[in-house]
Amino acid sequence: MKMKKLGRTDVMVSEICLGTMTWGKQNSEADGHAQMDYAITQGINFFDTAEMYAVPPDASTFGKTEEIIGTWFQKTGKRNEVVLASKVAGGGRPWVRGGRGIDGPSVREAVEDSLRRLQTDRIDLYQIHWPRRGHYHFEGSWDYNPYTQDKAAVLPNMLEVLQVMGELVKEGKILHFGLSNETAWGTMQYLKFAEAHGLPRVQTIQNEYNLLRRYYDLDLAELAYHEDIGLLAYSPLAAGAISGKYLGGVLPPGTRGAVSGSSYRNNQYTEPAIRAYIELAKQHGLDVNQMAIAFCLTKPFMTSVIIGATTMEQLQADIASADVTLGKEVLDGIQGIFMKYARTL
Repeated sequence: MKMKKLGRTDVMVSEICLGTMTWGKQNSEADGHAQMDYAITQGINFFDTAEMYAVPPDASTFGKTEEIIGTWFQKTGKRNEVVLASKVAGGGRPWVRGGRGIDGPSVREAVEDSLRRLQTDRIDLYQIHWPRRGHYHFEGSWDYNPYTQDKAAVLPNMLEVLQVMGELVKEGKILHFGLSNETAWGTMQYLKFAEAHGLPRVQTIQNEYNLLRRYYDLDLAELAYHEDIGLLAYSPLAAGAISGKYLGGVLPPGTRGAVSGSSYRNNQYTEPAIRAYIELAKQHGLDVNQMAIAFCLTKPFMTSVIIGATTMEQLQADIASADVTLGKEVLDGIQGIFMKYARTL
């Protein structure tokens, strides 16, 4: 398992990160413990979670995933073998601090609660799960809508949040700061505040990246290169759609799509691309899921690819992707498919 530096820190993390969001909903505590046990034996030292997990999110599963990780730490005593990442949730859900958006007090409250659930004294990488402003990630379209925010309040709120992150770093409750579902502009504002006020520097961005969605290849890739802010790629299999299991609108029982009620990455626009990727993998004797993860690992801005699995067989195959090398013909084929369908993806 290759190791990568976490931003500009001295922390080294495995290029495969164990995602945990199904634990407490699709997976039991025993399942989660078994996955962590296996991941450690395969050289994975990086686990990612969030206070909002398990997913799909609701009041009954809020914090369940962190609790499962906490019982594993308590049972195994392996806390020091893991670089642990978690996230503070944004507003809009009444069961999370009354639905209020991220601000300084909510960050402190969230960290204290996560530490209790995780049964640990620190979180190695603490991330803002999504920005408190309008942006393209969850708007349901390609459009940026500035009218979903109070422009005058955006920067003061970001500074307030980062100041509390700085306090928590000084207290040793978090060690490093990261972002998620963030844009180039937002990242640069945090970098400016950090430099101007001596506050924690952004080390990573956790955004979606896969064969269907490659927003990061644009402005964020250049930012990552110059500022040493690595990508933690979530949903490398496009929420499972790359496997082809949702083609034709099928929702196999027990899958994330079935639990959520839809496969949001599989539709009339993405199906032709998915079929083309499956055919490309078949032509080269590859598993399409492993090809998709291995593709993510070829990117120079990639720090770690976050994988999630509901079965041990899936987990084993996903981790084995780190040993898959894609030749030029395969990479050229992937790029050709992406460019052919990019306008509809």
